[in-house]
Amino acid sequence: MPVKHMLAASAGEVVACLIRVPSEVVKQRAQVSASSGTFHIFSNILYQEGIQGLYRGYKSTVLREIPFSLVQFPLWESLKALWSWRQDHVVDSWQSAVCGAFAGGFAAAVTTPLDVAKTRIMLAKAGSSTASGNVLSALHGVWRTQGLSGLFAGVLPRMAAISLGGFIFLGAYDQTRSFLLGLGGERP
Repeated sequence: MPVKHMLAASAGEVVACLIRVPSEVVKQRAQVSASSGTFHIFSNILYQEGIQGLYRGYKSTVLREIPFSLVQFPLWESLKALWSWRQDHVVDSWQSAVCGAFAGGFAAAVTTPLDVAKTRIMLAKAGSSTASGNVLSALHGVWRTQGLSGLFAGVLPRMAAISLGGFIFLGAYDQTRSFLLGLGGERP
C-alpha cells in the first residue's frame, strides 16, 4: 500500500474518531452501569466532566486505530497478492473477504493492548491518573497488576468481531470496486 494511501487512511481515522470516541465513551459507560439510560449517561458526562469527558480516550483511540490500519491493510493486500500468485489470477471477492478476515483478526490481536489501555482510560474515574489519558501509564498499570493476560484481555472476542467485520467490509469493498471498474471498462 503506497505511503500516501496510508497517510490518507490515518487522517481519515483521526477525523472518524471525532464521532466514534464520544459514542464509545457513552456505550462503555452504559455497559458497566446498566441501570442508567443512554441519555442520562450522556448528560452526566457533560455535567460532571464537560465536553472533554466525551473525548476522554481520543488520543488512545487514535493510537489504537492507526497501528491497526497500518497492519490490516498492507496485510490484506499481501494476502490477496499471495493468493493471486498461487492461483495465477486475481482473487475473487470471496477470497478477498477471507484475506480481510485474516488481516483484521491479526491486526486486532496485535493491537489488543492498545484497546485495553483505551478502555481503561475511557472508564477511569474522572480525575484519576488513568483518566488523564496517558497510554503508556495505562499499559504499565495493567502490566503491573495483571501481566500479559491483562494486556490481552478480550483478545478472542475482539479478533472474532473484527475478523467478521473484515470479511464483510473488505469483501463488499472488493465486490463493489470490481463492479464499478467493470462499468468503466477497466479490469480490477
